[in-house]
Amino acid sequence: MSETKSRTASRPSVDWEESWKRLVADRTAAAGDHGDTSYWDRRAPSYARSTRARADEFLDVLAPYISPRKTLIDVGAGSGRHALPLAERLEWITAVEPSEGMRAQIAPRDNMTVVASRWEDAAVATADLVICCHVLYGVADPVAFIDKMERSARERVFIMLREAPLGHPAVVVRERMVGGDEPRMPRFTDLFMLLIQMGIASDVNFIRNPVVQRYESFDEALADCRALIGEGWDESKARAILREVLIEDGDEVVFNGGMSLAGIAHWQPRTTS
Repeated sequence: MSETKSRTASRPSVDWEESWKRLVADRTAAAGDHGDTSYWDRRAPSYARSTRARADEFLDVLAPYISPRKTLIDVGAGSGRHALPLAERLEWITAVEPSEGMRAQIAPRDNMTVVASRWEDAAVATADLVICCHVLYGVADPVAFIDKMERSARERVFIMLREAPLGHPAVVVRERMVGGDEPRMPRFTDLFMLLIQMGIASDVNFIRNPVVQRYESFDEALADCRALIGEGWDESKARAILREVLIEDGDEVVFNGGMSLAGIAHWQPRTTS
């Protein structure tokens, strides 16, 4: 064996769980906790406005597994973006959401239970399907989180994460105001490799959606960016930048974040296979 081949063979493989934990820790240190419920309490109204009318191909990926006799857990249900339309097509929905502000956006349904809890602490009955969309970015212990999803699913688990960077005005403000790239969040690629390391060979679908952030006012957009940037914030510079990148749309101000590429990993839980 040549020296080059020997060095290649002895090179340690990536520990994707540790890599994930470093990404979350570095991101939290630079920009705050993505899972901070106080942030989502404040952002809930603008988040609901931004996603309410957004076409979502995730539901198309889920469609072959849905029937009126099935049940589903939505882990990190947010403002009910998926739980509400799915309630019309399933027997029962359990929406787990820790943010009070987000829960306030979920319209009541006779066949829906809303659980005020982090997924890690939630006490819920098993369901046929378990979904988790754009939640894992700030989860410091993803293996335990995913293991609990598997134990809670009888038929199939679905996890969706972005592969492309977040289309948000705070990204533009930080780049122009602070300079340099901020530590990134975990992406779908990180999730896929973590699942492989866990022994999970998932099916994969990729979807693209336009991302538009909607705010009731300029000050609401400013506050949203301030919460995501943290150290290095300069109010006057941020105002000037946002004046350039936000546009008015009726009574709202809007940021066009372009197209977002997201991956969906889904599989039959190992506990039932």
